[in-house]
Amino acid sequence: MKQRELKAWRERQRWFAFMLVLDVLWSGASAQIRYSISEEIQDGTVVGNIAKDLGLDKSALKDRGYRIVTGSTEPLFQVNQNDGILYVKRRIDREEACERSSPCLINLKTVLENPLEIHYVAVEILDINDHSPAFSEKEKKLEISESALPGTKFQLQAARDPDVGQFSIQQYTLSHNEYFRIEVKDRGEDRKVPFLVLLKQLDRETAGKHKLRLTAVDGGKPAKSGAIEIIVDVLDINDNSPVFTKEFYSATLKENVPVGTVVIQVNATDLDQGANGEVIYSFGNEVDSKLMDLFSIDPNTGEIHVTGQIDFEKSKSYEIDIKASDKGPVPLTTDRSVMITVIDVNDNAPQIEVTSFSSSIREDSKIGTTVALISVSDLDSGINGKVICAISQDVPFTLSPSLQENMYAVVTKSQLDRESISQYDVTIIAKDTGDPSFSTEKTISVVVSDVNDNSPEFSSSPYTFYIKENNSPGASVFSVKANDRDESDNALISYHILRDASGDNKLTSFLNINTENGDISALKSFDFETLKTFQFQVVATDSGTPSLSSNVTVNVFILDQNDNAPVILYPVSSNGSAEGVEEIPRNVNAGHLVTKVRAYDADIGYNGWLLFSLQQVTDHSLFGLDRYTGQIRTLRSFTETDEAEPKLVILVKDNGNVSLSATATVIVKLVEPKEAFAASDVKSATKNDEESNVTFYLMITLGSVSTLFLISIIVLIAMQCSKTTDYTSKYLQDTNYDGTLCHSIQYRSGDKRYMLVGPRMSIGSTIVPGSHANTLVLPDKRRTSVEVRHI
Repeated sequence: MKQRELKAWRERQRWFAFMLVLDVLWSGASAQIRYSISEEIQDGTVVGNIAKDLGLDKSALKDRGYRIVTGSTEPLFQVNQNDGILYVKRRIDREEACERSSPCLINLKTVLENPLEIHYVAVEILDINDHSPAFSEKEKKLEISESALPGTKFQLQAARDPDVGQFSIQQYTLSHNEYFRIEVKDRGEDRKVPFLVLLKQLDRETAGKHKLRLTAVDGGKPAKSGAIEIIVDVLDINDNSPVFTKEFYSATLKENVPVGTVVIQVNATDLDQGANGEVIYSFGNEVDSKLMDLFSIDPNTGEIHVTGQIDFEKSKSYEIDIKASDKGPVPLTTDRSVMITVIDVNDNAPQIEVTSFSSSIREDSKIGTTVALISVSDLDSGINGKVICAISQDVPFTLSPSLQENMYAVVTKSQLDRESISQYDVTIIAKDTGDPSFSTEKTISVVVSDVNDNSPEFSSSPYTFYIKENNSPGASVFSVKANDRDESDNALISYHILRDASGDNKLTSFLNINTENGDISALKSFDFETLKTFQFQVVATDSGTPSLSSNVTVNVFILDQNDNAPVILYPVSSNGSAEGVEEIPRNVNAGHLVTKVRAYDADIGYNGWLLFSLQQVTDHSLFGLDRYTGQIRTLRSFTETDEAEPKLVILVKDNGNVSLSATATVIVKLVEPKEAFAASDVKSATKNDEESNVTFYLMITLGSVSTLFLISIIVLIAMQCSKTTDYTSKYLQDTNYDGTLCHSIQYRSGDKRYMLVGPRMSIGSTIVPGSHANTLVLPDKRRTSVEVRHI
């Protein structure tokens, strides 16, 4: 019958182990659920469906990393990320998890990431009657004097039962006898101490020894029990027991006091004389060994001393049983309790726990974005355990208190900029309010991730490049470079040339740009004589989403190369060769102008500056050549012995690095004065016609140049007023044009200006506009001119 009842009770116990008590407490963004399970249930037992009870979306649990925040010890529970069911992970022993605490609550923190969400789950471990009461000894001997009076109490060893509540020890029973009964004193926390109470005076002569059986019974169904044998030896005669001066002793003691500190002194007296009246003190029989590691008592003075480390966080009070005994042949004892209350001192620093942490945050995150969730605690109590949290340094983060006590969120307080600071070391300081106060620091590193918020920036704006004409087609001529302050794909730059959809800027079709490095190559050769300058735009685009871009203007100036040889304008024969015959009277004096060799060069600057020299002459003493103007004059008068038709070969050479040249042949024919006069009439008529034509063209040229010059001055004044400049770089000619087109424009890059160089100017000489020399200096603003082609 009892076995069937026991089996039925166990079945009910297992059934109750799966019964859940759900207590949902909602508080803001977090919630707390409370379940109840019995100890010793099997691994894998379902505790409850957290997702269902909280109303969470089961499909999002795994993606949001639903988990239980655990410490260093192996967790007792686990949660299924697919359905949110809480399981028992390993066998739970309530006595191991909570000792004698009641109720036995295991608090779990569960966290959902992205966005952060924390829920608290409390699991109450219900006790089952899995332990029997037990005594530390199988047998206990007591010595009781026959003079002990009825009602005298003798404290016995209490049994221990790890179970709590109704399953702890409920009563003690004593085997039947006529001299003793049992009395139980409740000390709290399921601790019942048995006392043996004398019913009537003992008589050693009648019975010198009594054997009793003390049984401890718990409240289980069926009840469990444990027993101890008590042997009472009856002693004779010391009939006065020590008497304490107080019925109850109490003291206060600060934790961490030095070893040897006197806590309290107890005092007892004995009315007997001699050894029977001398009192010694000791701890009671039931004092725990842990207490004896912390305290000691002087057997002669009754002073209680500190012998170990007193820690308020381990125990807030101690109750010690003190025994006073006399030294009689049969010692008499009296018991008293000493209550020692421990006063907390601030000896524990706060602790910071990072519950959840996102190590990376986008730089465009809104103010108030949560980076981490932290909790703080302090083992001290009162003001010693009150913690204040703050962030130590000046960073764009702050602490936001949570609805849950001692929990904070680290959130952004201002906008982030990765290009200014890409990583922050955020130091959190937790400080208690004790005196002196303790503080703890914890540093978390927050990396600011990049977003595409910076456009590419060119290293120069605008770009100005100089290219020599006759460049090799397809070769790189110059390069542009842009940088992006972003990183990764957001900083990966590609280049392209901005081409006009209308097709007006045809020159851009002859340019190609490397999209990766910005190298620009020309697909054709440039000719300075055709094109002197142009401009276009390059666009740099990053690879971010969405992409950002910027453009820059590129100004290109074509530099002249000496690629044109001088051309002889005079003398020119009928068949097109540079050869002519000049007739002069034989009686001319020294310095007579024989003729002038005229030539021009299509190049500019030094490349177009022509010099004349005699390459071949019959008599060097007879003729002289002006190297700048090409004029041939006589050096002396002619004699009868001079050759009748001397021949001069004139070399015309430009001033390029590799100079180019041409030659002209002049044959001087000496005639008698009458013949020369007649010939000169005919020749002068012809020459007058030629020179009249030259004069006509010269007047047209000078008129055009003057007009352009006046227009340029007007435009220059207008553009200066509007903060823009426009200069002309037309070829200018000397008003005293003598037929030799050796004027040229030279660009000085060091002076940033164009120069008009004439044949009578030495290299490097300059004059201001308005002078009558042959060189005109023009400012170079590199913007637009009459000869600039825009693309």
